[in-house]
Amino acid sequence: MRRILVFFWICLSSLITTAQPPQGENLYVGTFTSEGAEGVYWLKFNPQTGDLRHFQTLKGIDNPNFMKKSPDGQMMYIVGRAPGTVDATGGFVNSYSIGERGELKFLGKQTSHGGDPCYIDVSPDGKWAALANYGGGSIAIYPVGENGALLPATAVIRHQGSGPNPGRQKEPHAHSIRFSTDGSILYAADLGTDQLLIYSLDKSNGTLSPANQPFVAMPPGSGPRHFEFSRDEKFAYVANELTSTVTVIETTGTQFQVVQTISALPADFNGTSYCADIHLSPDEKYVYVSNRGHQSIAVFERLGDGKLKLIKHVGVEGDWPRNFTIHSSGKYMLVANQRSHNVTVFELRGGIPVFSGKQLKVPAAVCLQF
Repeated sequence: MRRILVFFWICLSSLITTAQPPQGENLYVGTFTSEGAEGVYWLKFNPQTGDLRHFQTLKGIDNPNFMKKSPDGQMMYIVGRAPGTVDATGGFVNSYSIGERGELKFLGKQTSHGGDPCYIDVSPDGKWAALANYGGGSIAIYPVGENGALLPATAVIRHQGSGPNPGRQKEPHAHSIRFSTDGSILYAADLGTDQLLIYSLDKSNGTLSPANQPFVAMPPGSGPRHFEFSRDEKFAYVANELTSTVTVIETTGTQFQVVQTISALPADFNGTSYCADIHLSPDEKYVYVSNRGHQSIAVFERLGDGKLKLIKHVGVEGDWPRNFTIHSSGKYMLVANQRSHNVTVFELRGGIPVFSGKQLKVPAAVCLQF
């Protein structure tokens, strides 16, 4: 009888253990369900070993291609592109609370007010969220409710204009949007109009108005996609999708001017490639850009005047690197490779990504969020 009880207890303990998430930090992967994925993949990342493990998949979300957590880490906002037969509005943003273990609990859904939503950001105080729609060329701002869920949009603006590239710039294509450090300014990169637009946010009612300098004109035909500011907001670094370049913008007070545009590709590369994501290293000594086509991360050194010097290209061990992220420790870079369906892990050594040998298969991986 005792042997039976011991055996039963071992079996029960095994079931309890397997029901718990594996050790490590939570990492969420956004995907394209139209390319074979099933939703948002919840992974576990071990910062001691660099190992990745799949834990669960949040299904039922059409093309959850971009996500952003709130500054306090309690909420996750996920944008998706639903087929017209499913959602006639063309896009949406879902609100989720993040549980103690990392589980996502659905709280609400809002329309994106434009087709193909592709980027969302949350204000530093967590009270506002801003969304960019690629297909509709529009941006929208949402107040955050008491439970963390987004409320209906208080402002929607559709950009105007076009660019010289007839295949990609016949109309506006808002591709990313970011809040300033104090949350009073919104910056939006528009691939179709070659502009970094600048808006003032009235926090009393959630309305937007053009700033004193309403936009920064980017090089014609460049197609600005993603961008990132230095912590002091003196410099902005813009990844230009169509020309595979990075533009450096210097700020002086409320004025912005382009001071450099530099290629993200080797001088002898003759193929087709498009820049995607861009990030600064935690110590701000380096700027990294992903190249879809060249299948690489371009590594730039930041010089004393804020300009960039290209120093290296590192292969991503995959195909079509879209978004990438840098672990909070500054020790790792993880890359989402859309067409090879994998997430690859790199160690950062002296600012240079070095492939760790670690990777995980994730269908149509396009966005990473710790």
